[in-house]
Amino acid sequence: MPAPLDDRALVAAAQDGDRSALDQLLRRHYDRVHAVCRRITGNDADAADAAQEALILIVRNLSSFDGRSTFATWTYRVATNASLDELRRRRRRPVLAGRDRDHDGATPTEPTDHHAHEHTDRLADRLSLDAALVSLPEDFRVPVVLRDVCDLDYSEIAEVLEIPVGTVKSRIARGRSMLAAKISRTDGNQSVASDRPTGTT
Repeated sequence: MPAPLDDRALVAAAQDGDRSALDQLLRRHYDRVHAVCRRITGNDADAADAAQEALILIVRNLSSFDGRSTFATWTYRVATNASLDELRRRRRRPVLAGRDRDHDGATPTEPTDHHAHEHTDRLADRLSLDAALVSLPEDFRVPVVLRDVCDLDYSEIAEVLEIPVGTVKSRIARGRSMLAAKISRTDGNQSVASDRPTGTT
């Protein structure tokens, strides 16, 4: 069996009209695109919308991809912008009854699990992280997601967001600090925090 083509070869083939190559590219990167959208938008419904829009934009704009960045970095940029656009649309529309939003009281999306008690802690941690992430201002949430979820380095994040590396570093540091503070207030440790002397960090 021949070795799978790398992104560069698949992009070149897709730009020449090879639909199979395009399909391979989209399948290969979908999970990462969705992960970005999920963490930035904060819920599964908006993440699905943003991921779908990102794929459409990737297909529509693939011909303009010039290879100056890696294809993965470019897709992260597209997914980030699609997620931010979805958040802006969400602010302009009312919340629909029955829409699946696991951070605002709607029915969770996890399937029924007869051994759910074994996963409670992990699920609680994930929901706590999701809620804390979505509460961060976008300027801090996005670079934290790109660094800690997508594992991009600072220069790649700077490229995705089109801001200086120094700004990326400061936003990540501040975003992580805000995230830690929010999680510590919501993970059941309030009583512990209240026993600490005022002013300690």
